[in-house]
Amino acid sequence: MEGGIFGQAFVYLLAALVVVPLARRTGLGSVLGYLLAGLVIGPSVLGLVGDEGEEVMHFAEFGVVMMLFLVGLELDPERLWRLRKSIVGLGGAQVLGTGLVIGGVAAALGRPWQQALALGLILAMSSTAIALQSLTERGLLRTDAGQKSFAVLLFQDIAVIPLLAGFPLLATLVPSGGAHNDTWIDSLPAWAHGGVVLLAILGVVIGGRFLSQPFFRAIAATGLREMFTAAALLVVIGVTLLMGAVGLSPALGTFLAGVVLASSEYRHELESDIEPFKGLLLGLFFMAVGAAIDVQSIAADPVRLFTILLCVGALKSLVLYALSRAFGAARDQAARFALSLSQIGEFAFVLFAFAVGSGVLPEDLTKSMVAVTALSMAASPFVTAFGERFVIPRLGAAPAETRAPDEISEENPVIIAGYGRFGQIAGRFIRTHGFKATVLDVDNDQIDLLRRFGTKVFFGDASRIDLLRSAGAAKARILLVAIDDHAKAVELVQTVRKHFPQLEILARARGRTEAYELIRNGVTHVYRETFDTSLRVGMDALEILGVHAHQAHRAARTFKRQDEAFMFEMAHIATDQQRLVTTVRERTRELERQLRLDATDHPDRDDHAWDSEPLREAAIARAEQEAKKDEAPPV
Repeated sequence: MEGGIFGQAFVYLLAALVVVPLARRTGLGSVLGYLLAGLVIGPSVLGLVGDEGEEVMHFAEFGVVMMLFLVGLELDPERLWRLRKSIVGLGGAQVLGTGLVIGGVAAALGRPWQQALALGLILAMSSTAIALQSLTERGLLRTDAGQKSFAVLLFQDIAVIPLLAGFPLLATLVPSGGAHNDTWIDSLPAWAHGGVVLLAILGVVIGGRFLSQPFFRAIAATGLREMFTAAALLVVIGVTLLMGAVGLSPALGTFLAGVVLASSEYRHELESDIEPFKGLLLGLFFMAVGAAIDVQSIAADPVRLFTILLCVGALKSLVLYALSRAFGAARDQAARFALSLSQIGEFAFVLFAFAVGSGVLPEDLTKSMVAVTALSMAASPFVTAFGERFVIPRLGAAPAETRAPDEISEENPVIIAGYGRFGQIAGRFIRTHGFKATVLDVDNDQIDLLRRFGTKVFFGDASRIDLLRSAGAAKARILLVAIDDHAKAVELVQTVRKHFPQLEILARARGRTEAYELIRNGVTHVYRETFDTSLRVGMDALEILGVHAHQAHRAARTFKRQDEAFMFEMAHIATDQQRLVTTVRERTRELERQLRLDATDHPDRDDHAWDSEPLREAAIARAEQEAKKDEAPPV
């Protein structure tokens, strides 16, 4: 197209900015938004991008590489070892089971067993990007289905290495020169080829384990943030080039590097520096997939392609559901697990290209299967939505959002939204003083458990204005927000501030970032859930070190008052990173100076740590009232 690389960049970015927000707003999800944006600008619709789409795909695949690097950073070797049973057991069973079932069908349809096996193993792969993002957006990543999905996806990502290594053994065709370029390693004998691959993997492991720390420490010592970003990209690109040079998957190589660096002291800096590049390039990857969908070829033979798509999706779903049930999942969780992984994954594009280049699969077959893969990824959000709406409710466990809210026939001075560990403690304490509370929650299992213990809890989304009205929000005095979902908590706060301004809001936050957002939405009573406990630990530590109890108590009281004042001040500048850092440093020095002054001040002064002044003032006021009564003349 006109304009070269800048013209292409403009088209891709404009399409993403227009289509993706619309897709998210209509509930389709960002992944499908990127796919649709690519389809719109691709040769099949507007034709704004064309022959350069293949080059863009190669560049965009770097987004998948970065995604696997970040996944690896979250999984240190110890955690991988703890998850070995679910990863290897369920993941291995899924890849082998699905591969054999689909391969068996392909063999029955006349394909040689080598091609059928390769085809089955490739189609057994699911999309890590689509599945994880879909589970995260629906808040299901921590459920049984989410955890099983993560384990299987991780095994699939790891399994790409042996697949790439083993595919040449299945070759029955003349390799296609256009599929992959010959490299120096291809001329080596098999034993030498394996030795080079092993050395490359050991190089990544040893380099990440022993050389990364001094390398990143030296870069960090420069004090230049852009140098650290450049170093992080250098590591990812370097590992990518190394893996490509020895014929391994770059994505799996960077995943391995991420696992090795997961225990590094610079892990969080690496994550924050790579994340923006990953998000943009991964979006570009999905747009390139969308642009690669050939609508004309699909329209020329739609029955065959959609039949293949439906058969592959159905076979994968059946195998996934059966394995999940065999590993102890409930029916609804097994169904969610099966639907989440029913699509064909992004690694299929890499594996199909490698299979053609290695003489394993014919080029005409892979062209059709690439189209099926793209269609499968594009259809995944619709399949998931269909399953949640029509399949899962028929398995005896409707999702929480489909359950009708309970009828509430009471009005109390306190409303508690969310009755987990935080809300329960506060609610029990309030009730011990004779005040009743209306409790709302959306967790079916939690509600059933609490009701068995005699606690009255109503099911319902507290952010709905009609439910708040029925709960007596118009007459209540206090709303305690203890919801785990922070976005939902902010939505609830905004609703209450608008429709029930008389309610005093007391809101729980899991940290300063959540606290800042609550404060910016007008909440004046914000409680960080670990803050008071941390202060108690600090007080006990001071006493063990020889500080008097009343001094430690007073210091904690001062620290809490000052820290909360600073938090409200910084909530309004939290988006300005430089100003926030400067202010935090200034306020930290000021707090330390104040505490040192308190520690050296004479202890004979009134000790507000024990609330002596309010008690004294109350006693004086009562004495004055009694004196006035005594002085008043009798009527």
